[in-house]
Amino acid sequence: MQTVNTHLVVYPAPIGAVVNPDFTVNVRKPGGEWQPLFSYNVKVDMHDVRNASMVTFDCNGPVELEIVKNEGSVQTAIIRPISTGLSYELEANRMLLHLEGPRQLSLEVDGDRFHNLHIFANPLEQDVPLVSHDGVLPLEPGMHNTVDILRNLADVSSAVKPKVIYFQPGIHHFDTSRLEVPSNTMIYIAGGTVIYGGFICSHVEDVVIRGRGILYLSDFEKTTFYRGVEISYARNISIEGITVIDPPHYTFLIGQSESIDICNIKTFSTRGWSDGIDMMACSDVNIDSVFLRTSDDCIAIYASRDEYRGDTRRVRVTRSILWADVAHPANIGTHGNYEGDGDVIEDIIFSDIDILEHHEPQPDYWGCLAINAGDNNTVQNVMYENIRIESFELGELFNVRVLQNAKYNPAPGKQIRDILFKNITYNGSCLNPSHIEGYDETRKVENVRFENVTVNGQHFSMERDVILGPHTNEVEVKPT
Repeated sequence: MQTVNTHLVVYPAPIGAVVNPDFTVNVRKPGGEWQPLFSYNVKVDMHDVRNASMVTFDCNGPVELEIVKNEGSVQTAIIRPISTGLSYELEANRMLLHLEGPRQLSLEVDGDRFHNLHIFANPLEQDVPLVSHDGVLPLEPGMHNTVDILRNLADVSSAVKPKVIYFQPGIHHFDTSRLEVPSNTMIYIAGGTVIYGGFICSHVEDVVIRGRGILYLSDFEKTTFYRGVEISYARNISIEGITVIDPPHYTFLIGQSESIDICNIKTFSTRGWSDGIDMMACSDVNIDSVFLRTSDDCIAIYASRDEYRGDTRRVRVTRSILWADVAHPANIGTHGNYEGDGDVIEDIIFSDIDILEHHEPQPDYWGCLAINAGDNNTVQNVMYENIRIESFELGELFNVRVLQNAKYNPAPGKQIRDILFKNITYNGSCLNPSHIEGYDETRKVENVRFENVTVNGQHFSMERDVILGPHTNEVEVKPT
């Protein structure tokens, strides 16, 4: 058989990385030699924390995967998102899977979503820095003094921008657990690198954090509330390609910042309030091709909260996979300027999204796609389009309410208006009706449209699929 002209990059794991023995996984170009993939252990869910598996590699074309379940038999398996249409060959406990190129997938044996195999076939990296390049500060594995890192970075020639801190393959620790990143800096985390710690981008601009390495935060106590990356009062920040495992708090916090690009990020979390990407008082945030499996909201879009003050606008979430083991896949509107006239959250687009789970025991926090306006917020001009929602455990599809949450809102929201749900499919057994409701005659929900929304093959119905509460105007369903 002739080998297909695919470029395949495999990253050996560092000694000491946490392995999961459930699966043995190999990858190859079609017709080529098998190469082993290290199966990282990733913790999932909060109500009952369990160990799942993850493999990762890069490719730019067709590859084959050989997956062997090491204990027990395999009766059947499923590859999700279902929208990929991928199938496999099964012989005993061995599965053979063909991919045409980069994908983010979950392989689940005999219906088990919690001991599954996550497969991250990344695109090839472009413009990778070299340790020999001018302006590069290479760091070998080990314990790092963050003051020394920044002092040595300052001594690097400033003729080249950005300066680069290059984390070489192996396990790295920070003496302070997190590194504060200066402006005009690239953090490069090579494949096969595991960093026990995170990064802070505060009052900086023109920062890039990228690579194929891992931020491993599972060993930090929840009470630290460390995040993978904190972005505060910053602009022109780009994060690409890395994986974050079990942060005590959010994977990424974005506070009062602008021009933020997040691409091909993968994350897993198990603690309370361990959301994926949360933003407060931000503008021009682009999130693309992310895989977020979290034990709180996957993505939350707020206005003013705590020290961060102001509106939030122009947020784009595209080509992504949202998996909420707890709470909402997507949540908008909870926090704002309750002491004043409120804030505006506007011009939000979620497009080309697969939702793989929504499991929330508390009905107040139901909604795969939720807009819950509190704190005098106005939420307007929001579009959800081309979204595929798979069967989930507990919750509802849509929750659009102006409300006052007793736990989080000192004041009710102001209004929700001009919301479009378009080309959305749900196939599953959890059929709790959605909710649309205003707060009072001055705090309404207005102009909500459903276009080509289907539930188990039937068009979304106002009579069957939604509870329309008081204080709403112009709620409309169109079959196409």
